[in-house]
Amino acid sequence: MSENANEAGHGDSVASWTAVIIMMVASATGTLAFWFDQAALVWASAALFAAGLVAGIVLKKLGYGVGGKNSKNKH
Repeated sequence: MSENANEAGHGDSVASWTAVIIMMVASATGTLAFWFDQAALVWASAALFAAGLVAGIVLKKLGYGVGGKNSKNKH
C-alpha cells in the first residue's frame, strides 16, 4: 500500500477520538441495557450518545479537530 501525501487525516484528532469513544461506550451500554430490559438505561445511553456527538462538535470548534489550532497533527 502506498502512502498518500494528501491524506485528509480521517479523524486523527482529539475531538474525533473523544466523540467516538463516548459514543462506543454509549452504544455498548445501551445494547446491554436493552438486552436486560432496562428502559431507563437505554434512554440514558441514548443521551450519552448524543453527548458524545456534542462533545466532538464543541472540541472541534475549540480547535481540537483535524487541522485545528490546538491539534498536534496539522493535516
